Amino acid sequence: MATSGLQIGGFLLGLIGVAAVIAATAMNNWSTQDRQGDVVTAVYTYKGLWQDCEVSTSGFTECRPLYGLLGYSGQFQAVRAMMVVGIVLGVIATVISLFSLKCFKMGSTEDSTKAKMTLTAGIMFIIAGICGIVGASIYANQIVASFMMTTYNPNYGGMNQMQMEGMGMGMGMSTVNRFTFGPALFVAWIGGGMLLIGGVLKCVAFRGLHSESKP
Repeated sequence: MATSGLQIGGFLLGLIGVAAVIAATAMNNWSTQDRQGDVVTAVYTYKGLWQDCEVSTSGFTECRPLYGLLGYSGQFQAVRAMMVVGIVLGVIATVISLFSLKCFKMGSTEDSTKAKMTLTAGIMFIIAGICGIVGASIYANQIVASFMMTTYNPNYGGMNQMQMEGMGMGMGMSTVNRFTFGPALFVAWIGGGMLLIGGVLKCVAFRGLHSESKP
């Protein structure tokens, strides 16, 4: 009974974690324009992995797709790749996890086979979670670095214009905007954490299934 509970718990956490990572990857607000201490501007900017968006005071939103591979830093591309890999592994692990449940009858599948499937799903969940957490952390680190490089100058009522190398933030372009963590980062971290916990539960369940399958 405990083994079944661990299996189901790991499956549900993994499923929710995958959904969160997918949502985070698709969201456009990985970084948002920091308004603290800034003058009132007519445009509010937020940025994602695939689009940069601007919202005017009239409420009109315009997004610019981030096409191509050569125009962005290697770290930015690494974040994209890690999130995509995490999604692919998470989806595959979810399917394997579903068929490995003891309560799911699939022909004459032996307990030893389901035990191996459970372990496989658990490992894939863990790797997917690591991809999500590391990808979001790399992006967050670049936001922090860019934020620290840009200082507010009260004498001019604005920020000093500096070269800010960020993640998809117009690398190599001069800017007076500072960016801070967007909601998508927290969604990615939470999703990655749930995938990790779900993977651990599946691996613990494997030990119980492996013991039960022994003659």
